[in-house]
Amino acid sequence: NADNKVAIAKAGAISPLVELLTTGTAVAKEKTAVALSNLAVQNADNKVAIAKAGAISPLVELLTTGTADAKEKAAGALCTLAVNSDNKIAIAKAGAIPPLVE
Repeated sequence: NADNKVAIAKAGAISPLVELLTTGTAVAKEKTAVALSNLAVQNADNKVAIAKAGAISPLVELLTTGTADAKEKAAGALCTLAVNSDNKIAIAKAGAIPPLVE
């Protein structure tokens, strides 16, 4: 629901989720990638906020170090974030292209 996405972001949930991408268990990282992707779908402000909170680098890291499922979820989250042109550049600069094309 679009209103819930806004409310979740306004409540400050994005930064703790991004932190889980680096500090969480393997399962937590996978679920966090899904949560961030869901928050970003059809919400331009959340796409920007998620990138500004530092999610791109840990998502790229998850592409190379995560389980097969986590890699898939990270790729999905990056795909969603890449709808924003600034994010697209940041994702490429973070090194996402080689693991995505492997």
